[in-house]
Amino acid sequence: MKVFEEKKGNIFKLLSEAISEGIIIVNEKQEIVASNGAANTMFGYEENELLGRDLNLLIPKDYHKSHRGHFDNFIEHSDRRQMGHGRDLYGLRKDGTKFPVEAGLNPFQIYENAYVMALVSDITVRKQQELEIRELNANLEDKITERTQALENTVAQMQEEVEKRRAAENKLKESLQKERELNELKTKFLSMVSHEFKTPLSGIHTSTTLIGKYTKEEQQDKRDKHLKTIKAKVKYLDNILNDFLSIERLQTGKTVYKFSTFPLSKVVNEVIYDANMMLKDGQRIEYPQNIDDITLEFDEKILELILTNLINNAIKYSSEGDVIEVKAKASEKELTVQVADEGMGIPEKEQKYIFNRYFRAENALLNAGTGIGLNIIKSHLENLGGQIVFNSKEGEGSTFMVTLPIKVK
Repeated sequence: MKVFEEKKGNIFKLLSEAISEGIIIVNEKQEIVASNGAANTMFGYEENELLGRDLNLLIPKDYHKSHRGHFDNFIEHSDRRQMGHGRDLYGLRKDGTKFPVEAGLNPFQIYENAYVMALVSDITVRKQQELEIRELNANLEDKITERTQALENTVAQMQEEVEKRRAAENKLKESLQKERELNELKTKFLSMVSHEFKTPLSGIHTSTTLIGKYTKEEQQDKRDKHLKTIKAKVKYLDNILNDFLSIERLQTGKTVYKFSTFPLSKVVNEVIYDANMMLKDGQRIEYPQNIDDITLEFDEKILELILTNLINNAIKYSSEGDVIEVKAKASEKELTVQVADEGMGIPEKEQKYIFNRYFRAENALLNAGTGIGLNIIKSHLENLGGQIVFNSKEGEGSTFMVTLPIKVK
């Protein structure tokens, strides 16, 4: 440490004090051998007060144990890198307050002594801005639910929220260039919401208006027809909302899987019952055979989501009179579910993109859809050790096959 102290002198002060980020240099023992004014101010210490102190002084106590392992591994490999790799990092001020930081590490040697220089930034403002984005998302989702109650008022509210959101994104982009991917996701989310909700909400409004005109007892069939339309469109909107919520949980790592034991037929019956409301004229779903005795241990909601997406897609991309075939086969360790249709199929040149988020094949752009269902299914299956594969030919249909590693009884 003494050698380094003698060498740094005025050169370190001249260079480091001109930088707005905090600079902290430690030796192999994690003793602080140098710090600039920005770092001292950031952590609340006077000049030279940090010299000779252990680096753990600047790290919250909860992170001491894991930090030691990360530091030793870093010294061993000695490569320049961004500290954290996706984890939230925090610093500890002298007064005991925690604050979020971002740190870049650079190893170097002087007279065969190893040192690490950390370039530290206080990202409190950025974290506050990210919180604003999440709050805007939550507010938008609340507004979407209200739209099913009062279409006329909700459209105006949606436009207001969209404008607020776009204004907020434009402002945040100036200071959040490193978060471009997040901003793009929000923009696409808004575009899909405005497109995917307009048509079903209009249909609900029309059916609701027409029901009020059928007041006679002999017009019950007409009332039932419009009630069925309303139920189908509300179910469609609910599925979209669930997809958006799934994306948010998957991205933030907040997805919690709840395993339980249940009969396969229970989930299949519920999904196909709801799907029947979406069938086009002449379409029918072939129920899977020999599943009544299959009881499995899995996340029931995730299995329902997978089957709902695959069967609804088969209905959506098939023509009137087509058959959607559902098959299921269980072994001791796996359950395989297959959904086949006779629909438009996927162009061969676009099949490699089919699981990308927001991707829509060229021949499907006129059909309603968000392009996120298959992406969500694949993400859940990867988390649970399963897989999804498919084969498809344009104009002849598609077959999707899901394999789940489960306990089957």
